[in-house]
Amino acid sequence: MLDIAVIEDPAAAEASLDPIRTRILMELAQPGSATQLAAKVGLPRQKVNYHLKALERHGLVELVEERRKGNVTERILRASAASYLISPAALASVAPDPHRFTDRFSAFWLLALASRMVQETGRLIAGAAAARQPLATFAIDGEITFRTAADRAAFAEELGVAVTRLVDKYHDGGPAGRAGASAGGGRKHRLVVALHPSLKTPVTASPTNPPAKEQDND
Repeated sequence: MLDIAVIEDPAAAEASLDPIRTRILMELAQPGSATQLAAKVGLPRQKVNYHLKALERHGLVELVEERRKGNVTERILRASAASYLISPAALASVAPDPHRFTDRFSAFWLLALASRMVQETGRLIAGAAAARQPLATFAIDGEITFRTAADRAAFAEELGVAVTRLVDKYHDGGPAGRAGASAGGGRKHRLVVALHPSLKTPVTASPTNPPAKEQDND
């Protein structure tokens, strides 16, 4: 079972978004039969089997084993992944294109970059799994609080300079060959650096703790 599966096929995406099938996928984090699932989701076994066949057809669930019980063969299934993410490729004709935006301060460009990252990383994971090879990735996630908007702008400027300096230091500028390899045998990598406001944590209101009035970020 994969930790995360990226869904690219539009039909598979549609199947996964059905509320009942979403519940079934959640329950099948642990292997189970149609009879077991029927008791958990409150549906007849025949109805559960109908949904299981649709999910299996799209590769969202997989057969673990078959158990013979008298004249009946019980199929034990599980979800093919612990979590699922729908790739922009499932909406290819309307998916955001990073090449339409080049503004470093555009939230829409950030979304387009994130969209492309989901699509490309999903395909890389699938390819690495098929080849039984590890996939080399690296990520940093954290939070930083800026005292003023000017501090934020200065940080972004210095970060851009630092990243450019590192790229200049390590980039193999030779002509790229097949599969993104340079003439010197190096492998091309995608680099994305993002900065955006953190989402505010909602405060539960109480008689002694009224909700604070939110203020706009600078």
